[in-house]
Formats: sequence, structure tokens, C-alpha cells
Amino acid sequence: MPDRDTVTALLDRENTASAARSPGKTIGFVSLGCPKNLVDSEVMMGMLAQAGAQLTIRAEDADVIVVNTCSFIESAQQESVNTILEMARHKAGGSKRLVVAGCLVERFREEIQKNIPEVDAVVGTGELEKILSAAGVAPAQESNSPFKILTSRPEGDARESQGRFSREGWDGAIADLPNYLYDETTPRILATPGHTAYIKIAEGCDHPCSFCIIPQLRGKFRSRRFESVIAEAERLARTGVREVTLIGQDTTCYGEDFGLKDGLALLLEKLAHIEQLRWVRFLYAYPNKITGRLLETIAAHEKICSYVDVPLQHASPTVLKRMKRGGGGDVFLRTLEKIRRTIPGVTLRTSFIVGFPGETEKEFEELCDFVREAQFDWMGTFGYSDQDGAGAYSLEKKVPAREIERRRKRLMQIQRQISKKRKKALVGREFDLVLEGISEETDLLLEGRTAIHAPEIDGKVFVNEFPESTEPQPGQFYRCEIVEAHDYDLVARIL
Repeated sequence: MPDRDTVTALLDRENTASAARSPGKTIGFVSLGCPKNLVDSEVMMGMLAQAGAQLTIRAEDADVIVVNTCSFIESAQQESVNTILEMARHKAGGSKRLVVAGCLVERFREEIQKNIPEVDAVVGTGELEKILSAAGVAPAQESNSPFKILTSRPEGDARESQGRFSREGWDGAIADLPNYLYDETTPRILATPGHTAYIKIAEGCDHPCSFCIIPQLRGKFRSRRFESVIAEAERLARTGVREVTLIGQDTTCYGEDFGLKDGLALLLEKLAHIEQLRWVRFLYAYPNKITGRLLETIAAHEKICSYVDVPLQHASPTVLKRMKRGGGGDVFLRTLEKIRRTIPGVTLRTSFIVGFPGETEKEFEELCDFVREAQFDWMGTFGYSDQDGAGAYSLEKKVPAREIERRRKRLMQIQRQISKKRKKALVGREFDLVLEGISEETDLLLEGRTAIHAPEIDGKVFVNEFPESTEPQPGQFYRCEIVEAHDYDLVARIL
């Protein structure tokens, strides 16, 4: 998989087709942040290529450089600013235009234009169709898809009345919340390897989490029409994609805004019947939205990966209450037990925030005890980051940065031992493996993933042996046996 910090794409057939229409401008892309942001970059690249632009992987060769930014936490904001400044230096070397897109624009639109004069245009998360005019390629075009019908949930409307989506304190923020949502007719160029793709099934978020500004950055929760998602998945499958990963800020709310009950389960079931697809998975399940129907659907279909990613954020009820999340360790353990009972052999992934304002040592120890008992297969831990505009920004008793980092390391040390034990238990077992190519670690090994590994976020599978009669090809599936285990990574031989 390409490094998500610097995603660029060059598809010869797209450039050839563009050149046949007109010798357009050359565009270079840098995409930062999450897979949801990557899909936005792929959509913008598709629009540009369709309008006749050429895509390049070399910033120094580009007439226009587009930086699609992240603004989720402070470190992501700083990385975005550093990347913009780095790309700005190419303007002196011949690049004629610099465009900044994405979440940082929603948060700091006016400051970007004021403090970085090299930036020629900005494109917010709800303005993707403006990339054509921002890059100087063509006028912006509106979508005319019959499947683009945007509605909102009662929860979103209620929280808007409570000020959840307010951006009044953000200088330069436009009045309207982002409401863009791509569909199956939108041109898109994949920046992932040809065998795997993300499909964004929803955008925005209505949840009140006090640590998060994504609702202000991305707008209210809104689902793509059911038919639109299926149409895109079928098209991707026809082009050679064998694994699709459904993403959204909360995929488990999918379809609620147009009255669809158990929408995610229905969608997964339909996708499982697309013949060419091999693996279907989804990410980002909100804990209290995991229904019995969803779990039964996963268990019933071999193509749906037995993999549940449920970001719990914490386990102490008092911290979760301050986070405006609800729940607690005991409730979560019952949920995990239900998941494991319904889906034998399920892979469980989660993520936590340590150092939330007011987090005491006792509350942190509650989290540590929970992690020991829950025994997750994969886990990420993030230090709390203050964000102006988030509810937690005004909370008192902020935890010092050094203590946050200590707690983060401590929690990951606990998980490392759990992961080591769980990975060791896989030695001797057989799995289907998709080969990604030569390992980034060494040219002497190949690298791949099994169904227990989501793209990019989980450990790696190194392949050190395969039959002499086999010439392993990236993007192809093979049967393998796990022969060695490390803390997070596995070693396998192709059978």
C-alpha cells in the first residue's frame, strides 16, 4: 500500500485518455490523513483527469500542486502546514499554482490565504467540484446523479439546534456546513493498488463527542443512496478490485437518514453477492450501533471479513461521560462477548484516547485493566489533543503533555504483550493471503495481508517461502501457512 502521508497517483490510461481530449495541465497531488480524505483526493483526481488534466507523481513537474489536508488533531494540522510550505517552494521552480484542499481549509480558510500567500486557491471538504476551477482546468460542474438525495437525521437537526455544528469562532469559515457527497457517477482515480479500494458510504457526523471537531469540518451525517454504493462496488469489481473497505465517520448509522433499518447489514449482504469481490469489510463502528442483525450478517457470509473495528475511546464511565460518549468497561465487555459469540474467530480492533482533561490515575488504570481483560487483536492509542471548537477545549484539569505520553506508552506496552500472545497462537494456521508485493523492509521478502489485516492500519505478513512452480503476483490471492509470529507482524509461506 502507498504511504498515506504522501499519496500520488499516475494512471497511464487516464493520462492517455486525457491527452487525447486536450493537452491539459499537469497536476500533482499530496493527500494527508485518513482513508476518507484519500477518497476525496481520488475523486478530485478523477474530476481533473476527466477535464483533460495530466497527473504526475513528481511535484517538480506539476503545473498545479494540490495538497489535501487533515485537521483532526494538532499534529495533523502541523503536518498539513509543513507540507503546504514544502510544496510552496516548488512554485519558484516552475509550478504555477498551489491549491490547498480538505479539513484544514474548513478550520483555517482565512488564515491559510492570509499567512501563506503562495496558496492560490482553497477547496473545502464540501466543495470538491470546485477543484476544476481552483486548479484553473475548467469551470466547476454540478453532479446530476439521480441517487444524490441528501437528507438529515433527527439527531443531527437536534444537535444543530444545540450548537453542535457551530463554526462562529472560526475566522473565515463559510456559513454553510459541508454537504457534498460523491456518488457512483463521479469520476475517480484509485490511489490504492488495483486489487483494493475504499468506498465512502456516508459523510459527516452527528455524534456529540466532546474531543472531536469532525462534525464542524465535515457537516451533518448523510448517507449515500443504497443503489449508488452497489453501482460503484460493481463497477470497481469489473475493473479488477477484489477487496472493498466501506468507510464513513460512523458506518453503523448508514441509511438511518432515509429510514433504512439495519442499513449496513443490508448493504454488506448485497455486496457479498457481487461475484468478483473476494473480501468486503467496514471500518469505524459506533459501539451502541452494533446490532444483532449486523453481527449475524457478518457471520453468515464468507466474503464479509470477520473483522470489527469499534473505536471505544476509553473504558472509564466517568471519562466517557465527559467525552459525551456514554458506556463503560462492563458494558463494552458484554458487547465484545456478544460479537465473539456470534462471529467465531472474529478479529477485533479498537482505539483509545489517553490524557483526556481530568483523567485521573484511577481512571487511567480502569482503562488499563479493561484492555487486559478485553484482549483486542489490534489497538491504537492516541494522546488527547486540544482542539478549539471541541467541547473538551474549555474543560479544566488538563493533563500535562509529558504525562499523556507516559500513559500512551504504558497502554501500548500492555497491548504489545497481548498482541504477541495472540499472534503466536496463529502459528501453524492457514489463511488466504493477498500479496501486496516486495516488502518495504527488505527486497528479500514479499509482503501481504490476510482477512484479519485491514489495509494500512494493522500489522504485516512477510512471505519468506513459496513453491518453485509459483511466481507470486501482487494483487493475487494465495493460501498460506503462518510459520512465525512477532509482536505485531507475522511470517508466512505460500502453500
